[in-house]
Amino acid sequence: MLPSETPTELKSMKILIVSVEVAPFAKVGGLADVAGALPKALHKLGHEVRVVMPLYKMIEDDPRWTVKPVLDDVTVTMNPHWSKQAVLKETDLEGVPVMLIGTDEWFPLSVDSASVYQPGGMQHLFFSQAILTMCEQLGWIPDVIHCNDWHTGFLPVILREKASGVWDQVASIYTIHNQAYQGEFGLEVLDALELPHSLYNPNQLETYGRVNFLKSGSVFSDRVNTVSPTYAKEILTPRYGCRLEGLMQHLAHEGILSGILNGIDTDVFNPETDPDLPAHFSAANPANKSKCREGLLKELKMKPIEGAPVIGMVSRLSSQKGMDMVLESAESMLSLPTQLVVQGLGEPPIAEGFRLLEKRFPKQVRFIPRFDAPLAQRVYAGCDAFLMPSAFEPCGLGQLIAMRYGTIPVVRSTGGLADTVFDGQNGFVFQQQAPMEMLAAIERMQAVFGNPTRWAEMQSAGMNADFGWDRSAQKYVELYKDAISERRGESSQRTA
Repeated sequence: MLPSETPTELKSMKILIVSVEVAPFAKVGGLADVAGALPKALHKLGHEVRVVMPLYKMIEDDPRWTVKPVLDDVTVTMNPHWSKQAVLKETDLEGVPVMLIGTDEWFPLSVDSASVYQPGGMQHLFFSQAILTMCEQLGWIPDVIHCNDWHTGFLPVILREKASGVWDQVASIYTIHNQAYQGEFGLEVLDALELPHSLYNPNQLETYGRVNFLKSGSVFSDRVNTVSPTYAKEILTPRYGCRLEGLMQHLAHEGILSGILNGIDTDVFNPETDPDLPAHFSAANPANKSKCREGLLKELKMKPIEGAPVIGMVSRLSSQKGMDMVLESAESMLSLPTQLVVQGLGEPPIAEGFRLLEKRFPKQVRFIPRFDAPLAQRVYAGCDAFLMPSAFEPCGLGQLIAMRYGTIPVVRSTGGLADTVFDGQNGFVFQQQAPMEMLAAIERMQAVFGNPTRWAEMQSAGMNADFGWDRSAQKYVELYKDAISERRGESSQRTA
């Protein structure tokens, strides 16, 4: 970009998207879906986009990906006493280059998606510093760096406190996908980067006696956003702010905090073409959805029960997702009657609860305690309803995928669920985190299930909704321009 160009005149930006998980290469949760889909949408808008992620062993070993060497034996200097050798390799995401940063520590231990997250924070500091080093080696300096979640929270700090020269005009965006996960460590973080301890204060890096990665990214970025408009409001409150509500209130007051609803990749999540389904269908031709239902029940060795909707859940097993409430209400739910399919991994007591539930109700319950993406697609397509009784849900992709597959969501009104599911139109909504309210919503769902005409209308409303990335990507473009304007118009660092 020429120095005379202003951000609003930019027709094409150099955008670097940073994430420790990117679908389809490594996926633990919704972050990977966003990091895999948003770059493609931005690329279609004409921007020069690159993605950067760690080079996990699982990526190099997977024959599906063509991984090419780019740079070898690059020295990444964390401080005068600590440097590590790194490599840069590259693969492709439908025309978007994916930069893969590797080293001899941490990342080789990630042999599957379940092992992506290793304990500690040093690997994230290395990754952040290596990103700037590799960009300099390539001679490719972005206009904006888009960081995601706490693992990348120190990249904006390094950008402002250590980098200089070509990096002075580079803007940073920080997206909070879940404020409950913040990344808290000791002063060794500052020492590892040789950053001054003066930054360890309540207005910058310190929170309740710890160095907080999520706070650090929020304070040092030019713009901060989260993944739905409602969640952007919720994190201003003590209930959802997770001890950072004061900072979020400050950022909102300064006009720095916003919420942009996630989309889904409608090419990947497409019931007309999904290779993992036994039959294909669409909003215009929905008949084959019944074959997906039959196929799922057969695969899980379940027989259909007359008048009983099949309710699906594909989720992390945690109280955040309302799983404890489902177990508490399960007997009443199953007596309506319903059938329940739960797929996920998570908290051992909740997993044990679902194992015992399946044992007690073998004709009505199936629990699949494993990560199995193809099966998840068949659950989305084969169930009648999709249950998300979350205590909080920053955006939620499950309800969007379910609607795309003609499966009607039953959700609690929070975060992105409140922004996408509307009671009696495309789903069923309850307000309070209470078993009786959830059961009442399921009863309303079951009543409509008995009315094929009304059920088909609600299915159609969900399947025809636009939850793709085009609209959200355009909002990110505007956010990037705002961040670039701030960076090039003001060099002083904000504090909380």
